[in-house]
Amino acid sequence: MTIALCTIAGYLFGSLPFSVWFVRWFRRTDVRAVGDGNPGAVNAWAAAGWKIGFAVLVLDVLKAAAAPAIARLVFALHGWALLPIALSPVLGHAYSPWLRFRGGKGIASTFGVWSALTYWLVPTSLGLGLAVVMQFQSVPAWTVVFASLGTLVVLAVIRPEPPLLVTFLANIGLLVWTQRKDLRWPPRFHVPGKRKR
Repeated sequence: MTIALCTIAGYLFGSLPFSVWFVRWFRRTDVRAVGDGNPGAVNAWAAAGWKIGFAVLVLDVLKAAAAPAIARLVFALHGWALLPIALSPVLGHAYSPWLRFRGGKGIASTFGVWSALTYWLVPTSLGLGLAVVMQFQSVPAWTVVFASLGTLVVLAVIRPEPPLLVTFLANIGLLVWTQRKDLRWPPRFHVPGKRKR
């Protein structure tokens, strides 16, 4: 029952579309009409400025961290019990009932979930991976995928409990699914500093 309640709470927290609400409240526009139409922090930043964008980013991370953190710290859940709880905020963000079961790509939510599960380890590895890969890859979707796979390797090297590794692998699957329309094969790499043609 505790696992089910935390999973439901994670989905509901994750579904809160702060980017849509904040841009609508402060700029009287729809964030989904900006950029690639993704209701996330990047487009909120573009539509309403860095203050709104940063606020949305922080809230998207916190909303995703809430349920896994409560599950671990309050109810002392661990192992396989955390798998559905960890995935539920990302699913909630990607399929929000507030947006007719549409939503964002779940990148900030992933950072939030793994901040709760591993504190600094996965967020730091994933963040560094994104910074490095984007120097060679101009397609954001592929940047996320390659950085996530790099983080998976880091996790495998330190040999965490199998449930943690499987959970992160499932999280990568969700990120691939939410960005599937942008993943054109083959990915195109470039040399940093060299003008792309």
